[in-house]
Amino acid sequence: MTIKVLIVEDNPVARGFLARVVRESFSDVLAIIEAGDLESARRQVELAGGRDGLRGADPFRLVLVDLELPDGSGLDLLSALAQYPATRIVTTLYSDDEHLFPALQCGADGYLLKEDRFEVLVEALQKIVRGQPPLSPAIARRLLRHFRGADAMAPLASAFAPEAPPVHSRRPVPLEAVPDHDRLTPRETEVLTYLSKGFTIKEIAGLMGIRWFTVNDHIKAIYRKLNVSSRAEAAVLATKQGLV
Repeated sequence: MTIKVLIVEDNPVARGFLARVVRESFSDVLAIIEAGDLESARRQVELAGGRDGLRGADPFRLVLVDLELPDGSGLDLLSALAQYPATRIVTTLYSDDEHLFPALQCGADGYLLKEDRFEVLVEALQKIVRGQPPLSPAIARRLLRHFRGADAMAPLASAFAPEAPPVHSRRPVPLEAVPDHDRLTPRETEVLTYLSKGFTIKEIAGLMGIRWFTVNDHIKAIYRKLNVSSRAEAAVLATKQGLV
């Protein structure tokens, strides 16, 4: 199965550079679609299932978005794709708080600086497979400085991990409080078992014979159904309820 990637970038040279980074980062068979503006990006998204990705059989699984485009802001596209089943990553030249935090608030799963070296960007994208947030080193340091000494420091990693929803003040709820239609499927239970044992997303994909994007989808469903925001919370709750 071919994995589709959308690169939204108005500079042709930068688009080509990012396409090379994506191809180098993943061993999966990739189909890379390029868009030079918001209108083209929206048209490609509609062709790939619409904003929720449900109307097409082959939605994008990874979206790279520049913040400044000829016909608007990449933040608008991020907000529009809030329910879209893809990992959404900002690729930009801006490393300041005024661009970083609005992007994260709009649903970005990662934030990369195009000025970073090729190998640095490749390593950052490969973090997705390991269940880590794809962040440029400078951005990671900025986030650490922002949260250093605050109560939010502990859940920082899970707050921006691609497989986890945004962290607020949620707490795990007893399994019996979860409606029947929100119970884990056998496949999700299998993924949770591997998560609890410390396997990475890529390792789980190999053990189950599925794509890592699919594992990522299962993890998102597990977090939503168990009302947790990190693999540690999920593992603790699953152990208490005898799921693993």
